[in-house]
Amino acid sequence: MANRTILAISLVIIAVMIAGIAVFFTRPSTRRSKPTELKSVTGVVLVQSADPRKQAPVANAQIQAMVEGTEVDARSDSSGLFRLAFTKGIEVGKPFSMTVQHASYEPAQLTGQVGDQIFMVWLPPIVEAAVSTGPEILIANLRVRYSVKMMGAIDIATFIKPFEVVNKGNVPCKEHSLCSPDGKWAAARLAETVDAGEGNEFRSVRLSCIAGPCPFTRIESQNYIARGQKLEISILNWSDTTTFLLEAEVSRRTANNIIHLAYPAVFGRTLSFTLPVGSEGPSIEAEVNGADIVFPLGPDLILDWGVCTGTANGPQGELIQCNLKPGYAFKQQ
Repeated sequence: MANRTILAISLVIIAVMIAGIAVFFTRPSTRRSKPTELKSVTGVVLVQSADPRKQAPVANAQIQAMVEGTEVDARSDSSGLFRLAFTKGIEVGKPFSMTVQHASYEPAQLTGQVGDQIFMVWLPPIVEAAVSTGPEILIANLRVRYSVKMMGAIDIATFIKPFEVVNKGNVPCKEHSLCSPDGKWAAARLAETVDAGEGNEFRSVRLSCIAGPCPFTRIESQNYIARGQKLEISILNWSDTTTFLLEAEVSRRTANNIIHLAYPAVFGRTLSFTLPVGSEGPSIEAEVNGADIVFPLGPDLILDWGVCTGTANGPQGELIQCNLKPGYAFKQQ
């Protein structure tokens, strides 16, 4: 009787073990599988330059893609981002061709295969002949002037500093310790602390992405410490190298002053600056062939020697970028 009981218990144990092994080998994998077809693809259109700081976004570029005999159209937004949406799923690996056009740039032609990736498109600027055959008109000593209703503080200086967030795009995350928010791509993080000086404080801080694949970055934090004397920033980038511009007013508690002066960043033939929320009456002061002139921008951002565009940047304000017209050049300092 005892032997039968032991045999029965052994059989039960063996059955449980077999069932466990079966469940282990038949349960679905929790690992992320690659998609076999896509409903859309995304990318970014940038100015072609070997210097990442000069790879400004190209807005309103026309994108035409041909996939399996079907044409798909899109336009880039103010940050250069575009999305091609397919009416039905497109199988990964299918051949495609893409044409990207903009009136101010040479067109770009791309061919390849549909894939789950970020598409990078660089457009070379059109080299236009200057209207005049004489020397270029030199622009120097640039200042941005605007007004902001601020009470109880006076600005004593302007702080401006560019940061590069170096990374390589389209690298699968796999074993990397830092990844994009969706876990697909390897990412890089920039963490910096800047100091306004003893007794001073940062005000009207603007942190803007001005070059590179900006749609694939995120400002993780932007915190005041030591009563605003110091500023900590953290930026995550999960595509190619991007350039951020940090601008702020350095203030002391004293009499009111609502007039502000800032100094734009100049990379190649493009100047960039950010107007804080609530700013009014922006103008650019510049030395043109040795003469100081004030150029009011107005609501349409009209500038005699440049073509300017404005991009809303949420609580950061408005990012203004101006490209020089033919016949003009920034004076090397």
